[in-house]
Amino acid sequence: MIKFRNVVKEYKNGKQALSGVTIDIKKGDFAFLVGSSGAGKSTFIKLLLKEQEASSGSILIDGQDITRISKRKTPLLRRNMGVVFQDFRLLQDKTVYENVAFAMEITGHKSKDIRRKVPFILGMVGLSAKAKSYPGELSGGEQQRVSIARAIINKPSLLIADEPTGNLDPKNAWDIMRLLKDINRRGTTVLVATHAQELVDEMKQRVIQLDDGVVVRDEERGSYKNAR
Repeated sequence: MIKFRNVVKEYKNGKQALSGVTIDIKKGDFAFLVGSSGAGKSTFIKLLLKEQEASSGSILIDGQDITRISKRKTPLLRRNMGVVFQDFRLLQDKTVYENVAFAMEITGHKSKDIRRKVPFILGMVGLSAKAKSYPGELSGGEQQRVSIARAIINKPSLLIADEPTGNLDPKNAWDIMRLLKDINRRGTTVLVATHAQELVDEMKQRVIQLDDGVVVRDEERGSYKNAR
């Protein structure tokens, strides 16, 4: 699913955000990406999304080397990814239903498909009763559920969650992690960048630790230990 091969990201000031990273994340994996601030987690994700370009090395997603894809084709690449952010990034002037439907509209789905699929996904994330509500009327946990629904509505093969529980209380954080794990059980590869030590320790999933741009640990059923 994801292959980094000797990936280096160096900025103009000479600082290397990633230094020779080589890692495989297989289809159907659930992996945590951990490390202290500045360790390289954000750069790792930005390279996957092609928000930044690698200085050298190759990055493959589903066998396609995305370092060779032109900017013009980047939107097509991102259609196979779902992304969840810490700050939700919902459209405040649209209802819950409209926020999720919008993700289908921009990819050209027919209205009848949208009317059929959006209620199903809202039910899956436990928000059927909130379909007509606006983001400002929801709790943080509910807003994050909307962003997850929007991220998975087009059945991406890969879901990337960047600090998805960073703005949530412990109960809502657990609810979101359980939802992500349920999505993973349905076949979606899930990568979660996080500082949430208790969640990582309890869930016992794969843990990839970055430190100063280098992979220093990669453990199946790992914990947050040594992640600082």
